[in-house]
Amino acid sequence: MSHKGWQVGTRSEDESRNAAMNGHEKSDNPTVPEKPANKAAPRAAESVEGKGLTKGNLNQTDMSRTQRRKTDMPSGLERIRLAAARDKERRFTALLHHITPEALLEAFEGLNPKACPGVDGMTWKRYEKIAHVMVDDLHDRIHRGAYRAIPSKRAYIPKPDGGLRPLGIAALEDKIVQSAVARVLGAIYEVDFLGFSYGFRPERDCHQALDALAYGIRRMKVNWVLDADIRGYFDAIDHEGLIKYVERRIGDPRILRLIRKWLKAGVLEDGVLQHVEEGTPQGASISPLLANVYLHYVFDTWAHQWRQSNARGDVILVRYADDFIVGFQHRVEAERFLADLRKQLAANHLELHPEKTRLIEFGRFAAPDRQRRGLGKPETFDFLGFTHICSRSRKGTFLLRRHTIKKRLRRRIRAIREELRRRMCDTIEMTGTWLQLVLNGYYRYFAVPTNLRALKTLRKEVCKAWLFTLRRRSHKDHTTWADMIPRIDRWLPEPRYYHPWPDDRMQARLTRGRSRMR
Repeated sequence: MSHKGWQVGTRSEDESRNAAMNGHEKSDNPTVPEKPANKAAPRAAESVEGKGLTKGNLNQTDMSRTQRRKTDMPSGLERIRLAAARDKERRFTALLHHITPEALLEAFEGLNPKACPGVDGMTWKRYEKIAHVMVDDLHDRIHRGAYRAIPSKRAYIPKPDGGLRPLGIAALEDKIVQSAVARVLGAIYEVDFLGFSYGFRPERDCHQALDALAYGIRRMKVNWVLDADIRGYFDAIDHEGLIKYVERRIGDPRILRLIRKWLKAGVLEDGVLQHVEEGTPQGASISPLLANVYLHYVFDTWAHQWRQSNARGDVILVRYADDFIVGFQHRVEAERFLADLRKQLAANHLELHPEKTRLIEFGRFAAPDRQRRGLGKPETFDFLGFTHICSRSRKGTFLLRRHTIKKRLRRRIRAIREELRRRMCDTIEMTGTWLQLVLNGYYRYFAVPTNLRALKTLRKEVCKAWLFTLRRRSHKDHTTWADMIPRIDRWLPEPRYYHPWPDDRMQARLTRGRSRMR
């Protein structure tokens, strides 16, 4: 992608300085409704070429030139989005004036009140009591250049493979500024991001990625699947490479200076400050956006161009954060793509995880083709919590089954058992209410067609664990299954599907998109 040398800002430098001095803009017409962000629909079967544009932008107002002029003038972030959509090579040189006290306050209110505090020890509840005063001071420091990033506090959480995932807990004010900046940058990059990228984006979630993958496997000529994962992606992002990619769209040196401060702030672990030269701390508000920007240039645009110039058969792409699935019609092209991908990632200081990256035969014709060659059933692959399996429906047609990954199901059952032991002295009503919330939350994500057996297994194991816990409360307890039936019927919901079939939901999305574009 070429980039012209000229730069365009959304506001003149004088207006930018005036906005910084005045703190925020006032509107003469507060009743004028905002123009909502457009939502373009996918144009390809696997939602490759579509643009899921951001919604929920800040409710910033714009001052009319005269009090009599009443127009549906778009907000500041909407103007940025429209300008970015009109010219994909435009660099924005004046963005900091969008970081207003109102934007910072809205970013603060969007944070998780129960999140752990950072190095500064400031909690959401304490900050809330003096938020207006603190936000004004924070805004002043940002625009004077006196704002300083605080090192993140190191914490670890268990990973599914038994290891530990390092997290960086940012200070509260760092989270506020990062969230506000992320909203401004998101207005630009949501226009650039490709349709097959689903991770950490507004109006996109895991189930849209799963539906796009299932739809592509069913409707396209997919015979081979590359299941890939980047090793330690968030900890391996090259800082200089990231800044280079960000500078393709962002020309405001003050925004770039803020990003560098967050990248170089370091991590505090056991009282020792560790300076980092690569990676973005997982847990920081700006990290998901920066990670998406980096992979947009390193993988998304490269893979899309590779598909257009090198592929002769069908190729589908679905990416969620650093996990991505690529489907191919021909094995030769799949092997060539994998070899070229390793070189592309190596040039950007990344590498594929050797144990989590596989090329397998998978798709509508995988089972009969392997049977003709005297091989067994097609291999399976895991993606976003589900094991994908080639199967047949009752009518004999191809059916893509998605089951909860067995390890995750066993881990969830084990966690519920341990929590029931800690809640052993709670009342029946308290325990039942908690179990109801747990099951409903599990169903909300995993209740997809073809996964009913896993849901029933979870409910059955929860019933057994609850009975076992009640019996352990006293050696005189004689609770039986007959006693449990009314409690189970009242508190533990029966599993049901919360999500439609992928084809139904994808067809509805594509139909809505075509109706908007007419």
